[in-house]
Amino acid sequence: MMDYLLIYYIFSFIIGSIIGSFLNVCIYRIPKGESIVYPPSHCPKCNNRLKWIDLIPIISYIFLKGRCRYCKEKISIKYVLIEFFTGVVFLLLAIKYGISLDYLKYATLFSLLIVISLIDMETMNIYLSTTLTGIVFGLIFLIAQGVLENYILKEYMYYISGAIIPAGIIALIILLTGGMGWGDVEICFISGLFLGLKLSIVMLIASFIIGALISLVLIWGKKKTRKDYIPFGPFIALGTLFALAFGDKLLLWYLNLI
Repeated sequence: MMDYLLIYYIFSFIIGSIIGSFLNVCIYRIPKGESIVYPPSHCPKCNNRLKWIDLIPIISYIFLKGRCRYCKEKISIKYVLIEFFTGVVFLLLAIKYGISLDYLKYATLFSLLIVISLIDMETMNIYLSTTLTGIVFGLIFLIAQGVLENYILKEYMYYISGAIIPAGIIALIILLTGGMGWGDVEICFISGLFLGLKLSIVMLIASFIIGALISLVLIWGKKKTRKDYIPFGPFIALGTLFALAFGDKLLLWYLNLI
């Protein structure tokens, strides 16, 4: 049994790193308004089409010593880091959820969040094409889970309210203070749709705490000033990861206190 689990975990990491390679394409092309399917992967410097051997996640980067095979242009390490991080996320989800619909659901969620949050970091924009994709997948998984587990209306509303309430809180903050951005409302809606009400509240609180701590570090390190805009999308993604990892235990601890 342990052998099968080990194979599954290794397979999950490999699949995650392959997905991470595709996410790199999405992060690079979506802000440019380019297709994520065509043309095939190529070097942005010399435009040579990359062969399959150039596209093996993590391994190709190591063997090519971080440079294009054809023009020797340096390849940013961020690409291999995204592949590795996505692989780790898929591995952790496999350990937590095993072979299940939840594994597929949360693997999809984090793939979307990686794309959305990293585009947000690089461009300060959140694209409707990515958030609409997240909402569509969230509804598909909710319906699939409802069919498999015989949900009644109350259970569907648990996830719908998990999307609406955190998104509504962010919208209220925007209307009252003018801070944050409407794209953050969309990201909260997506995460809440996948998480459900209780974990979405944990996600929102964790996002604010993580955002405050990282912002303070950036300001203290003079990387940012108080007047600089710091994208909130990555903090929502980290808050979502925190909620999945620790949310249930935190809620149980809190209920025991009261």
